[in-house]
Amino acid sequence: MLEVTLLGCGATMPLPGRATATCAIKYDGRVALLDCGEGTQVAARQAGVSLVRIDVICLTHYHGDHVFGLPGLLQTMASQGRTEPVLLLGPEKGYAETVELLLTLAGPLPFAIQRRPLHLPQDAVSLWDSLKVKTQLLHHRIACTGYRFELPRAGRFQPEKAKELGLPCRLWGKLQKGEAVQNTNGDTVLPEQVMGEPRQGLVVVYATDTAPFAELPAFAKDADLLICDATYADEESLEKAQLYGHSTFAQCGQLAVQSDVKRLWLTHFGGALTDPEAELPNAQQVYPSAETGFDGKTIRLNFIEK
Repeated sequence: MLEVTLLGCGATMPLPGRATATCAIKYDGRVALLDCGEGTQVAARQAGVSLVRIDVICLTHYHGDHVFGLPGLLQTMASQGRTEPVLLLGPEKGYAETVELLLTLAGPLPFAIQRRPLHLPQDAVSLWDSLKVKTQLLHHRIACTGYRFELPRAGRFQPEKAKELGLPCRLWGKLQKGEAVQNTNGDTVLPEQVMGEPRQGLVVVYATDTAPFAELPAFAKDADLLICDATYADEESLEKAQLYGHSTFAQCGQLAVQSDVKRLWLTHFGGALTDPEAELPNAQQVYPSAETGFDGKTIRLNFIEK
């Protein structure tokens, strides 16, 4: 199960009731935070997202509305007794100098920051053994990455095959967890010998800030949830969106159709966009089930049984 919470949906500056674009993904009691602009801490508290449980911070890029909240967040995590390391991801270009500055502002911390610059246009990282993160260089004014979280699901355990191999029941659990075991006759048994074909997992894609580009539909392909840059509401702003590396509501809908995603949430609304819900038909005329994001919007994604 993956729990996804939008902590902020704004662009450029925080507004009353709208923090800058930030998202939290919770898995197995741990939290991955995507970006950390102004208002993130308040939004996290309001949404019930534990700051001290943040194990990885994924920065899309280094514009202020996506990083200005990080020094304060790290200070708060320290004051709450955090001692375990925190993994910090972000595009390689600009990573070293930006991280150094942010950590200087944060001051001494009782936990280590594990630095992991991302080598774009694509890179991949494994989190917590089972959660996989893939990245894609987006189309923005500076180096910016989208994140694709994949939670795979193993095939069903086939007890009849385990019995054929003479495996004692006490070893079955390890095989189900993906571990190889040694049989009583000394043979090594691999999980694939007793597991069926992998089942459908879960995929969450976070793509902001970006204008549409050729590789983006493949990156978002078959996502259970696509969270997409929707800085501008209507097509009258198309030229401006392209100039600044952002998307319109309709372009988000087109991406969702091209990628065959199950759900689409719009985020990163421009400051002039005071009522995103009123503009939602611009996306729904292309992708009827499109939804606007809001601070605290949460979904729990579960594996589909077949």
